[in-house]
Amino acid sequence: MDAQGRGRAENIDPADQWVLNPATGEYELRLPASAPPPGPPGPRGGAPARPRPPRDRTAGAVRAPAPETGAPAPERVPPERVPAQRRRRKAPEEPPPGRRGRRHTGRKKSRGRKALLWTGGVLAFVVLATGSAGYLYLRHLNGNISSLPDDGASTGGFRKDQPVNILLIGTDKRTGSGNEGYGDAGSVGHADTTILLHVAKDRSNATALSIPRDLIVDIPDCPTTQDDGSTQIIPGSPDARFNTSLGQDGRTPSCTMRTVTELTGVTPDNFMVADFNAVKTLTSAVGGVEVCLGKDIDDRDSHLKLSAGTHTIQGEEALAFVRTRHSVGFGGDLSRIEIQQQFLSALMRKLKSNDTLTSPAKMLKLAEAGTQALTVDAQLDDIGRLKDLGLELGRLDIKNLTFTTVPVVDNPGEKVKSSVVLDEGSAPQVFQMIRDDVSFTEVRKEEKKEQADAAAARLKGPKSPASEVRVRILNGGAPDGSAQKELLYLQNEADVTRSENAGDAPRDVAKTTLEYDPDQADQARALAALLGLSGSAMKPGESVVNSQGLPTMTLTLGKDFKGAGVKLDAPAGKAPEGLQKSTADKVACAK
Repeated sequence: MDAQGRGRAENIDPADQWVLNPATGEYELRLPASAPPPGPPGPRGGAPARPRPPRDRTAGAVRAPAPETGAPAPERVPPERVPAQRRRRKAPEEPPPGRRGRRHTGRKKSRGRKALLWTGGVLAFVVLATGSAGYLYLRHLNGNISSLPDDGASTGGFRKDQPVNILLIGTDKRTGSGNEGYGDAGSVGHADTTILLHVAKDRSNATALSIPRDLIVDIPDCPTTQDDGSTQIIPGSPDARFNTSLGQDGRTPSCTMRTVTELTGVTPDNFMVADFNAVKTLTSAVGGVEVCLGKDIDDRDSHLKLSAGTHTIQGEEALAFVRTRHSVGFGGDLSRIEIQQQFLSALMRKLKSNDTLTSPAKMLKLAEAGTQALTVDAQLDDIGRLKDLGLELGRLDIKNLTFTTVPVVDNPGEKVKSSVVLDEGSAPQVFQMIRDDVSFTEVRKEEKKEQADAAAARLKGPKSPASEVRVRILNGGAPDGSAQKELLYLQNEADVTRSENAGDAPRDVAKTTLEYDPDQADQARALAALLGLSGSAMKPGESVVNSQGLPTMTLTLGKDFKGAGVKLDAPAGKAPEGLQKSTADKVACAK
């Protein structure tokens, strides 16, 4: 598609030169200005139209049609000189009705549909900004994308009617031009920057949860596909740094997935991995990202030297910005996470700007940069799936994208504090909010508000004495023996003597529920208060009959069950006090 070499480019974007010919069902090259809209064979530039030459299947080249009498012999065109779209046997999808036979003019209305950009690590957030862009050009880009097996560690891939959880991993492997000079030159590629991106089921909000690389976790045994196709189980490591879940001992991103599931209770749908070049090439493609510093920075380790104030950075300088830590905050990895979140917010704003979305040239550069720096799981190594995911994430308004970090405290087992452990007081609440698809922002649609009001109303009203509460207990996903342990607690410590163990539920459930007849509402409120059940866990319906033939409620212990006598009432819809968080639409200055 070297239009400049043909002398007729006239600053026309290459993507604008490919249009659908309805007569052939193929995309064909149309040069600017003098080329009329594609349509049925007819005059083109004052000359008779040339029909599309048939494929010479025996020679692997394109053969011109048979010449008329006296015409010169046809020229054989080598396959490598034929544009990729013309070499395809299967015609691409046709445009919507009313657009057939029309050539793109490069006007603002259509420019945002030139390319779907899908990226990993920091690049994954590009999709949130350009998710509705066209994807024809991705056919060319698909060859840039590398993939690895998920080894059964994922849900099997995102679904359109469910919340989306994507694990974004930035490695510290020093691959790529110009990266050899950074520290840890021999790194095998640890999980240097990890973000669990959760997008709500209704796509109204999202949470980007950063996981500190120095967090002490238990890395599980990881079945891992080898280069020869065989599977090897890489032994787990208790009390290990989180970043060693990737690269160390041959671990792949699927092992990082398993570690995140063990840590948070959230099973990722897909993973995406990016290297150092992702930041450099992406920021250069958009013409730089504007960041703010609250003070002068001169970090010899990251090579960042900038004065206080606002700066537009790209390339090496952008990479230095996201790697700096000694000159900001407390000088540790948690401070580096905050500056990375500020950078990603600034990047999102730049990608959402008209300056980017209406520029076909920038869109093409972004697409090239993103796919070349990206490794995805095998579930996403497909144009259609990438397009579908991009469209799902593109529905999000960035003002409802919250950046936050797993709550941690210094590792009490170290004299020199170099690692961190979970803050058991608030981290479980954060994980629960993500599992329950609860927003960290104030966004709430009217329908959600009505549902929340109805749930809250179920908790209001009189409560029966505990001795009058009749309930049977089912185990619906809690650890083995939980139903019996909860029964003993209710009978011996809570005075709910009319309770019984009814065995296993028909199927596992994520959340503990209490089903009851409306006539038993007083009993339901009493039991909910004892167990810390939310109004949304209370399910009015029909009662069943217990072993004495009396109507009784049904308590089903779900996977969220925390133990006999332990309440389940972490504040719903409210983040823990003091949780560090920010939204992508707000400008913040690194300090």
